[in-house]
Amino acid sequence: MSVCIPTYMLASGLIAGGMSWVQAVLTILLGNLIVLVPMLLNAHAGTRYGIPFPVLVRASFGVRGANVPAVLRGLVACGWFGIQAWIGGQAIFSMLRIVWPSAASFPGSGWICFFLFWAINMVVVWRGIETIKFLEGIGAPFMLVVGLLLLFWITHKAGGFGPVLHTQSKFHSTSEFVRFFIPALTGMVGFWSTVALNIPDFTRYAKSQRAQMVGQAMGLPTAMTLYAFIGVAVTSASALIFGEPIWDPVVLLGRFNQPVVALIALVALLLATLNTNVAANVVSPSNDFSNLRPSLISFRTGGLITGVVGILMMPWKLLSDFSSYIFGWLVGCSALLGPIAGIMICDYYLVRQRELQVGDLYRRQGIYEYRHGFNPKAMIALAIGVAVALIGLAVPALRWLYDYAWFIGFLVSGGLYFAMMPKQVPLLK
Repeated sequence: MSVCIPTYMLASGLIAGGMSWVQAVLTILLGNLIVLVPMLLNAHAGTRYGIPFPVLVRASFGVRGANVPAVLRGLVACGWFGIQAWIGGQAIFSMLRIVWPSAASFPGSGWICFFLFWAINMVVVWRGIETIKFLEGIGAPFMLVVGLLLLFWITHKAGGFGPVLHTQSKFHSTSEFVRFFIPALTGMVGFWSTVALNIPDFTRYAKSQRAQMVGQAMGLPTAMTLYAFIGVAVTSASALIFGEPIWDPVVLLGRFNQPVVALIALVALLLATLNTNVAANVVSPSNDFSNLRPSLISFRTGGLITGVVGILMMPWKLLSDFSSYIFGWLVGCSALLGPIAGIMICDYYLVRQRELQVGDLYRRQGIYEYRHGFNPKAMIALAIGVAVALIGLAVPALRWLYDYAWFIGFLVSGGLYFAMMPKQVPLLK
């Protein structure tokens, strides 16, 4: 999931925003180390009890109230699905311009490519989880190799790594850098804020706690930082070659007059985008939507709902420029998901001390029934945490609350939940 085009665009967006390559890579590394903590904490219950995110969150929100955070997380995943589908459609369109220029000039051909890639995603979802596992096995390694080849090829065109990595920061003062760095760091955390919640969907299959912890700790920061460095270096090289930093790899590949190189790279981009999109942005929301009404909404139907909502969220606007992507989409998502993470972690570790009554998570009138299936204290904590994080958008003097959206939401909601809930919940034996 780390080796994907949105990872590349994270780093390249920071370069386009004025950071040096060192500042961009370190910002991404720091963001990943921060989000690794809630990811590991939430992963524990999945491995210990074999339960997915929509079931785990019933412990804190109630057996019916869990639908609220599940749907919020599912809607964010739908937005990510739309973003990846748009990137894939643009890649197909760029390939079409290389191999069949006359077809690419046809009115609406870009939209046709978008819906074609969207349909490919839906076919994979319909075929089931085994197809997804196959794509996971081949997509990331292939994309990593092609990314490295693109890196060495474009840096050679730019005169080597020396000129590429010599690019200086465009910020003239520490305060100017900090104003960009803080929301950028929040955006880096927001990038993984969805998976930090639903990581139990995956770790429930882990062989042991050690296996899931080592796997995530070794896999996330290293792969993410390496691929981000590729985005940083390639974007810096594009600034030397074309006179401006090009943060979108599809646009960049379209600028080269090397059809074979561009075609191979675009095929890799397409495969990696399909791979990441289905695994990261369809599996979890499909579970979330199915959890609303399991008798009517299957995993496949949940996947189709994800696809339709992803289109309705207009991903072409979310990717209009690096600012909309990082400071609009990523930071905004973190404002919704940070509070949920705070409540979940507080509930599991501080309120329940890692002890869950699994049977009651699957039935009404158990200890997680609360009030008609909803935990009012969790709902209040969630609403206040989101409101405080988002108030910076409406009140310029409090903009820093939005810049720190994930952190603010996490602390406010987690703190309120801890204050309102009994410190020890009696378990039924």
